Amino acid sequence: MAGIAAIARAAGHRVTGADLGVYPPMSEQLADLGIDIIDGYQPDQLELQPDVIIIGNVMSRGMPIIEAILNRRMAYMSGPQWLVSEVLADQQVVAVAGTHGKTTTTSLLAFILEQAGLKPGFLIGGRAVDFDVSARLGAGSIFVLEADEYDTAFFDKRAKFLHYHPDIQIISNLEFDHADIYADLEAIQWQFHQLLRMLPGNGRLIIPADDDNVRAVVERGCWTPIETFSSDPDSLADWKGLADHPGQFSLMSDVHVRGTTAWNMIGAHNAENAVAALIAAQALGVSVDQAITAIGRFGGVRRRLELRGTWGGVSFYDEFAHHPTAIKRTIDALRRDMPDGRLLVILEPRSNTMKLGVHANQLAAALDAADEVWVYRPAGLGWDLGKALRTLNRVQISDDIGSIAAGAVAQAMPGDKLVVMSNGGFGGIHSLLEAELGARFP
Repeated sequence: MAGIAAIARAAGHRVTGADLGVYPPMSEQLADLGIDIIDGYQPDQLELQPDVIIIGNVMSRGMPIIEAILNRRMAYMSGPQWLVSEVLADQQVVAVAGTHGKTTTTSLLAFILEQAGLKPGFLIGGRAVDFDVSARLGAGSIFVLEADEYDTAFFDKRAKFLHYHPDIQIISNLEFDHADIYADLEAIQWQFHQLLRMLPGNGRLIIPADDDNVRAVVERGCWTPIETFSSDPDSLADWKGLADHPGQFSLMSDVHVRGTTAWNMIGAHNAENAVAALIAAQALGVSVDQAITAIGRFGGVRRRLELRGTWGGVSFYDEFAHHPTAIKRTIDALRRDMPDGRLLVILEPRSNTMKLGVHANQLAAALDAADEVWVYRPAGLGWDLGKALRTLNRVQISDDIGSIAAGAVAQAMPGDKLVVMSNGGFGGIHSLLEAELGARFP
């Protein structure tokens, strides 16, 4: 929604927005753009007499402002509706869907196209280091967007990605998530197959070669040419991105190395994100050499294993991971990249799926490769964190953010990596940790 607000502002509209608990980097972006944020959802803000109200999926019937909009017969639509009608109609659209990696893949693709001089428009669910904003109109004929499967709005329960009608579609991977919306994996796969049913025959579908859940969707019917990717050198994928050596990305097709570059990311999951973006860029006319060069220059995405600083040899990272698979792959990537030192992880189980306990039985295994773990127990958690993590003998559970920050910093030693994992603001723990680290390692 912040990205859509940014695009609307760039298109010349006066834009205001309402939300609760807005936090960086989006709060900073909105302030920089001069977009006023109204805290809360009270009906009196409708006195602004907006020409149209764009309603996000956090809003629901029964909220006073929603009831006021409906009772007054005010004009409203969803974010995807507005984007399609005002921006995407005359663009070549590339959409990135999947459970993990959407933000990084979308950012990488936008950056590759930018480096190739194509000046794409984009809408990203995060803020890439190489761009000042998470969304822009662009000056060319290509628009790249992060297209998630969350429902569209209270009046439209379809997945958001069903609105965009892309020419090129990337599916990064597929697992069960969004348990507050979908009953099971089958319900998500049904939405993804509706997406495949709308892809044009002269378009492109880019999928992981070794993801059984994605393959099951494709086997229901696909009418679009497919290209596959993997991070496994032994895979039968059309394209393989390898991150076997720290600081290096390599591209393979068949058994041939097509190019190698130094890069700023780590991990097999990021190699998959990079090769998926590269395939899409190639479909848009960018050469393999141009794409690999751009991947080497890519600065990363804020809150996606973002290094916030180093104090006394302790490196502090901010990471958005909140699903067990993403948690595990991030930890594995860090572990592979650090021959010495310890890995300290602080986790907030904040997503709706995590709060419902759907992934409780997978959490201990996801955290197992960390040396020390602190897990925040939010109020109202409907399952037993202690029971779920009983096999970890190096975990501390607390409902006090301050004590977690103090405890983690007290244990940190030079050479350690400290990683915070949360898909929210985590009660300001990042600033607390920076203050604690600064005090201990002045």
